[in-house]
Amino acid sequence: MFEDQDAVAWTAMPYRARVVTADGEEIGTAESLLGDEEEDIFHGIAVKTKGGRLAEIPAQRIKRITQQGVATDLNASEVPELPAYREERWYGIEWGGLFRKHPEWRERRGS
Repeated sequence: MFEDQDAVAWTAMPYRARVVTADGEEIGTAESLLGDEEEDIFHGIAVKTKGGRLAEIPAQRIKRITQQGVATDLNASEVPELPAYREERWYGIEWGGLFRKHPEWRERRGS
């Protein structure tokens, strides 16, 4: 999925991008990035599943990130088994860039 689109860096992943299984079935939307931007370490994403659950997808299961969405190597039967999202260190989308016209992820810390 998304093979015909240019890949983007993990920090450029659009907020609420579609997240899909290996066969293209939509899992839900990307809600948070999990990682350390200073060290350029991508740990994964938090996804809000179609059932409304917030779950973590580890970086090794993410196969492609584009401006249109996130492709994983998951199959549909694995989605309910994803671990629940734990807010530790994540990035939320905010407006930044030249004249604040471009969205960018900003680090936020959980309590």
